[in-house]
Amino acid sequence: MMPHAVSAVRAAGRAVLVAGATLGLAGPAVAHSGPPYPVVSNQVSGPYRLSVWTDPDATDDGSAGGQFWVTIDPARAGVPPPDTRAHVAIRSGGETAPWVESAAAPVDGNRSRQFAALVMDHEGPYGVRVVVDGAWGKAEVMTAVDASYDLRPAPALLAVYLLPFVLVGFLWTKRLLRRRRGRKAGPA
Repeated sequence: MMPHAVSAVRAAGRAVLVAGATLGLAGPAVAHSGPPYPVVSNQVSGPYRLSVWTDPDATDDGSAGGQFWVTIDPARAGVPPPDTRAHVAIRSGGETAPWVESAAAPVDGNRSRQFAALVMDHEGPYGVRVVVDGAWGKAEVMTAVDASYDLRPAPALLAVYLLPFVLVGFLWTKRLLRRRRGRKAGPA
């Protein structure tokens, strides 16, 4: 093999290695399919003004893909008491399905911003109930969301999709090197 061909093969091998490492490190980035969106905005209920944001991803593996952020502000002057807690509940489909509930936890220690995640095991409509309870009393808001699966391809499929581009790049580099060798050799 000619020295130029050996260096080209090594360069192509390094490029494939770098691309593989990059794809391997990109794994944590596949955890989110899009930004959360509001389903309740500044609704006054009892002594609180509530907002609910959601990212309702359905999952088949039992992970809690239905994510809910609850913002609790006072409907009157003051700061909500420290014992103020939010509970998020969802139910699939109709009125007869049981509620599945999760206690929301403060985000970064801030009780006015709370987060809960629940399992949404299939696509479709879900009823959502948020109950806030504390020293000021109880408040409840209800809404609905449509859960959907994350439609991005799996990381392994991403490698399959990139394979044709890597192969074309390899063949193009090989052809350029062959052409370069032909020019250096000169006319026969």
